[in-house]
Amino acid sequence: MVSKGPKVLAIVLAGGEGKRLMPLTQDRAKPAVPFGGIYRLIDFALSNLVNSGYLKIVVLTQYKSHSLDRHVTKTWRMSTMLDNYVAPVPAQQRVGKHWFAGSADAIFQSLNLIHDERPEYVVVVGADHVYRMDFSQMLSRHIESGAAATVAAIRQPISLANQFGVIDLDPQTPGKVRAFLEKPSDPEGLADSPDEVLASMGNYIFTTRDLVDAVTADASNESSDHDMGGDIVPWFVDRGEAYVYDFKDTEVPGATERDFGYWRDVGTIDSYYESHMDLTSIHPIFNVYNYDWPIRTSPGNFPPAKFTTGASEIAGYAVGSIVSQGCIVSGSTIRNSVLSPNVRTHSFSEVSDSVVLNNVEIGRNCRIRRAIIDKDVVVPAGTNIGIDHAHDRDRGFTVSESGIVVVGKGTVILP
Repeated sequence: MVSKGPKVLAIVLAGGEGKRLMPLTQDRAKPAVPFGGIYRLIDFALSNLVNSGYLKIVVLTQYKSHSLDRHVTKTWRMSTMLDNYVAPVPAQQRVGKHWFAGSADAIFQSLNLIHDERPEYVVVVGADHVYRMDFSQMLSRHIESGAAATVAAIRQPISLANQFGVIDLDPQTPGKVRAFLEKPSDPEGLADSPDEVLASMGNYIFTTRDLVDAVTADASNESSDHDMGGDIVPWFVDRGEAYVYDFKDTEVPGATERDFGYWRDVGTIDSYYESHMDLTSIHPIFNVYNYDWPIRTSPGNFPPAKFTTGASEIAGYAVGSIVSQGCIVSGSTIRNSVLSPNVRTHSFSEVSDSVVLNNVEIGRNCRIRRAIIDKDVVVPAGTNIGIDHAHDRDRGFTVSESGIVVVGKGTVILP
């Protein structure tokens, strides 16, 4: 049966450059960065939208978008009979010879998509966060409030307020936004939790005509940064038309007490690494094994993973780890790590607390600790990574503030 609910168009903002994730974004857009073995970051946003029942989705792309466009096109195919789609849309220069100047400008330059679909409501989400969320619950709250704009927000410690866009609530009207504060140094805590603030998640719902008016007005404002959070949300706040949706109110089927309310912005090397470590514990902080609200992707055509003896009949072994299809663990030990598809590890090697992306081969007698190794890297026999940071830097590897070593895609490591 075809749904008779409100007509919704979902827009995924996927044009981010992701400078803080370098070198992982050297050759790809941030939403295309692999995550959790078999996924791309954009799969989380798209899975949440599809699981929420929203099957008309456009993905606005710009920066080094080839691998992202290819992934979306090959993976996210909907029923054309029911007029459903996930369509990547690059910057089209419809309003002039320039690329997207910001997330609001991306929507302004893509208003033809809204005019063609004629939705009642538009859901706008980012493409580079790890979380589960039912947007249909947020839409119900948006409709009930009569808001022109609703901002999804997550509770964060007040001590971290200077890292987020913070939502200040009107004490007289429940849920109404009084002000949008960009990285405030001394905000007020919440009435029901003085040690917390509401931080914007970068997810929004708009009544269509109001969104069109807002981005159109913003396009002619020469002093604007043309940003959804920095310009469009304050535009609605100034008019008293913005409300908040508290992420704690979302109910996701299959969520456990441990992973309820999980949300991570994986915008830095350290947060990307830490989010991977959240997957590997016995009771995961983020549970990819929730089949009631699946994270969808296309894992590719790989054979099953294999663990085998190597030299001297030493068994391949993995514990506390995610091992993807096509991997062969031969006479080596994997601890608290994530192996993406088609990774090969050879005898006497040990990989611990690390993230290894597709098509990596690790030779014999290697030691790899607290590292991220991007695609298509061959690690020669006897190589140590993450043991001596000075030596890692000398070889051209990136070392994060917390000491995570990153080996870029296709790096040639000399024996």
